[in-house]
Amino acid sequence: MNFRQAETFVTVLNTGSLSRAAEILGVSQPAISRGISEFERSVGFPLFARVRNRLVPTPEARLLYRDVDTVFRSLDAARASASRIRDRGTGEVRFASLSAASYTIGAKAVRIFREKHPDIRLTFHVMHSRDVRDLVASGEFDVGLTADLVDTTGVVSQSFVNRDALCVLPAGHPLAKKKTITPTDLHEEPFIAYLPEDHFRKRIDAAFHAAGAEPKIVIETPHAPAAIALVAQGVGITLASAHAAALFHPSQVVVKPFRPSIKVVVLLLLPADRPKSLLVRDFVHSLMLAR
Repeated sequence: MNFRQAETFVTVLNTGSLSRAAEILGVSQPAISRGISEFERSVGFPLFARVRNRLVPTPEARLLYRDVDTVFRSLDAARASASRIRDRGTGEVRFASLSAASYTIGAKAVRIFREKHPDIRLTFHVMHSRDVRDLVASGEFDVGLTADLVDTTGVVSQSFVNRDALCVLPAGHPLAKKKTITPTDLHEEPFIAYLPEDHFRKRIDAAFHAAGAEPKIVIETPHAPAAIALVAQGVGITLASAHAAALFHPSQVVVKPFRPSIKVVVLLLLPADRPKSLLVRDFVHSLMLAR
């Protein structure tokens, strides 16, 4: 007994016609007859009798049909499941991001992804980079965006963003007239800094120290969007990525190049030693389009 013989048997029994079965299976009528004969020899009993030019299944054939049909229904269900997985993946994508990239790149990526997969559920968390790494490393989340220099043990990482930081000033600030801002320009200026343990903060501090300049730190925050919101309120000046600054209207803040160059680096993280689903691949592609 083989799959083709069983398929021929089920089709003939369902249609009651060799010619109709041949049409459905895309073979000749003699091929159907041979298939039935081979199947009868395989099972050891007759499957059909001719009654008034019609093929009528024997009682034994009807008993056999129940089990064979169950197998075919299971195969149909497996095909349908494979089709759903191919078209829709596993049904969920879990994404975590540091705040600076979440409200622009992350949100845009979600929109792009949902245009292709409107029925897929997304989980989108915004948190500190180390927490993003932990969730991706544990496999609880599928994709993560973090600041650079985060411990990448247990994850696969790649550079996602590597751009110059920009100086963000309140609209109407005297320094907004300058083409480029330097550490010396910001000496003793009210400054919104990131937390001392932040690697971006350390690069900023190093640039000021090298220039012999010292801004007046008035507040510290872990989140770039919060820092820029404070700039928009006139609290001070900050350095941030272009994608974080893009959240605010030019009437609120003015963005200027900053020299020397201080890089904003964002890493894309994936779980190590785990194949990516088709959905996760599509979401990563959406992130690439959004950056």
